Amino acid sequence: MGIVVDTNIFIDAEHARLRLERLPSFREASVFIAAVTMAELLAGVHMARDADIRIRRLSFVEKIIRGVPVLEFDAEVARTYAELYAQALKDGRRKNLNVHDLQIAATAISYNYPILTANEEDFRRIPGVRLLSE
Repeated sequence: MGIVVDTNIFIDAEHARLRLERLPSFREASVFIAAVTMAELLAGVHMARDADIRIRRLSFVEKIIRGVPVLEFDAEVARTYAELYAQALKDGRRKNLNVHDLQIAATAISYNYPILTANEEDFRRIPGVRLLSE
């Protein structure tokens, strides 16, 4: 079994609010990240307010990228994403729509993996998503 890890899990680990090695999911399953999670983590590096934070954050993010396989945003994921995105727009959720969360959800659904997240509310209204919490 595999799991797709949401970006916020890594952010919590970077800020010492969570220890990844203590999470049962990290010991019991293969872990993956969506391509957009990689982009979000790298964007966080570029947004660091000073060089010291940027260097520490880059080191942390590079360890994740080297150690956790990235699931591609391929044609199948794009089709799933399009359906989720269209459904969210039909439901009138344009204002609070987080397209990154939809991409993570589309990736997890396409690979038939649950999402490990610290923010279940971000995914609760997305059909077809299975969630794990820390």
